[in-house]
Amino acid sequence: MDKDVIKIFIGYDPVESVAWHTMAHSILMQSSKPVALIPVNIANFKEIYKRPRDPKQSNEFSFTRFLVPHLSNYEGYALFFDCDMMLRTDIAEIFNVIREQPDKALYVVKHDYEPRDDIKFLNTVQYKYPRKNWSSVVLWNCGHPANKMVNPDFVNNATPMDLHRFAWLEDDQIGELNVRWNWLVGEYDEPPQDVKNVHWTVGGPYFEEYKSVDFSEEWFAENEKMKYCMQRPKK
Repeated sequence: MDKDVIKIFIGYDPVESVAWHTMAHSILMQSSKPVALIPVNIANFKEIYKRPRDPKQSNEFSFTRFLVPHLSNYEGYALFFDCDMMLRTDIAEIFNVIREQPDKALYVVKHDYEPRDDIKFLNTVQYKYPRKNWSSVVLWNCGHPANKMVNPDFVNNATPMDLHRFAWLEDDQIGELNVRWNWLVGEYDEPPQDVKNVHWTVGGPYFEEYKSVDFSEEWFAENEKMKYCMQRPKK
């Protein structure tokens, strides 16, 4: 794949399929560069992903997200996003962090919080653990030597905490994204005007009980644009 094409992997779960497509549309319509949008759909990974479902995982891509370096042939940079998000800016802007913090193995928003609720969408338990939500937006340096060990065997067998805490890396190998790239609706108050990526980690506006959360009007507008199809004028 051409190095100028931005590879973007988005977690896919059939219980919120509409979220994936709306997130993808929000990226596509604002990017100044060509993008390759790749669903991280567990149904597509049967040959390399053998891990049984963990009773604590809240979506189907909880662990398949860590296959991104392998799927990128350990070359170049690639992005991973959860599907319950919406971009509000040009995705190409995120790569500025590489110049500001060169040679990192990956870049994440280093959230330091405890969830306010015990239950989130679809009555899923909201677990509390260190580095929670760090892995929901990741800019991967797929060619970094430290990421070579993140192969299918490692993803199939490592503990959930070792994966989500990036335990194979030294702390100084983890770069930091501004919180605007992973703004947690329902966990953070008073969002700034220039939030770049909205994350409905508790529940997106496509769920009935969360239809009035922060940024919900923007999501519904984006969803309508995603569904648009011009029709032949009626005679």
